[in-house]
Amino acid sequence: MPRTVWLLVVARAINRLGAFSLPFLTVLISTEYGASATTAGVLSAAFGLATIPSRLAGGRLAARIGRRRTIVLGLTGCGLAQLGIAGAESLGAVAVFAVLLGLLFELYEPPSQAMIADAVGPAERVRAYGLLNAALAVGGTGAGLIAASVGRWDLRWLFVVDALTCLICAVVMRLVLPADRPRPTAGPSRSTAGPAHSTAGPAHSTTGRRPEHGDPVHPWRDRALWAMFVPGTVFALVAMQVMMALPLTLESRGFAPADAGLLFTTSALTVVAAQPALRLRRPAALSPSRALALGYALMAVGLTWYAVAQSLPSFALATVVWSLGDAFVMARALGVVADLAPSNGTDRYLAAYGIIWGIATVTAPVTATQLLAHAGATLLWATTAALCLALVVSQLLVVGPLLAKQSAAADRRCADHRPAGRDRATDGTSRDAPPVPRGTPRG
Repeated sequence: MPRTVWLLVVARAINRLGAFSLPFLTVLISTEYGASATTAGVLSAAFGLATIPSRLAGGRLAARIGRRRTIVLGLTGCGLAQLGIAGAESLGAVAVFAVLLGLLFELYEPPSQAMIADAVGPAERVRAYGLLNAALAVGGTGAGLIAASVGRWDLRWLFVVDALTCLICAVVMRLVLPADRPRPTAGPSRSTAGPAHSTAGPAHSTTGRRPEHGDPVHPWRDRALWAMFVPGTVFALVAMQVMMALPLTLESRGFAPADAGLLFTTSALTVVAAQPALRLRRPAALSPSRALALGYALMAVGLTWYAVAQSLPSFALATVVWSLGDAFVMARALGVVADLAPSNGTDRYLAAYGIIWGIATVTAPVTATQLLAHAGATLLWATTAALCLALVVSQLLVVGPLLAKQSAAADRRCADHRPAGRDRATDGTSRDAPPVPRGTPRG
């Protein structure tokens, strides 16, 4: 992996290590300011809603002012907003800083993901995004341990420590990332270089890149991006429902809700351990659509297991299964979206796709709690598993064929724009010319 990828992965792990304060925002509002559970939930939902425009702004700012500046701005802003929450003396001030934190919270993601996409070839993107996912898992595990120790002292100090990690990370990114440069307005697409320059191979081409002529980037007009966005939103909803509903499920079956921390640690370790397995010959040879379908299927099996699990070892084994599927999906999905984007629009495409997490953050608390309250834990997990099976079917029957169709159309457009002098075989003859008999002198 290039140095830039490792820097971003390590920085993201450090930043995730400090992101332990957000789950305690609702608790802080309720305990420190005497707000009702409804008020605390509304403010938390307001934070989640604010992360949606934050993603879009991250993509636009990266294209306008540069990726490094956007990353530093996002991290610095998050740190200052969290210091504001820690020092707030009224519920109104907390609300303002919580919304401000949401508006700044996702600025980091689109430019960092785009830098990773541009730093490696298409064949290495699965590995690079897998490393990023593993870094998030490791950071999340450490975050829980820090929260357990600092939170017993004073909840406000959680936000202070989190703010310091953001500010330190911002300084490190400012010093080590390459400086922003003016971005070209036009240029050849990455797939127009021809087969000799592609390491992914034609069988694994996702959509091909469109020929570019300096046109503005409009990700929402791309049907292929919509084909990834809709199932991606369902996947994000499933992932967030697991986070919300698992502690409540454990409590309903006679276990301590805190045991969910052990299961989340198991999930993180599984994601990390799965990274070498994802690079084995057979998993790596899967097309993106088949790999995503396999990931969804594994998640369906693990979540169905949750529906019938009655012991902690059983819950742990189910967690290993669905986490393995999550590792497949997270590594491949970002690579597919990065391949869809033109070379001057990676930030915008990844920002648009990342909205799925904002939608899920707002929706999952409602769907998880309502299903659990009115249908019970068994039906909750059966419904969640059914969503994953629906994703398998849609990926194989709808999304995959659509992406293949877009790929064929893009390849035809690239062929139409290829200069005639480049359409040569490796022996110097034209691909359209008849074969030259052996021994015939060449001009």
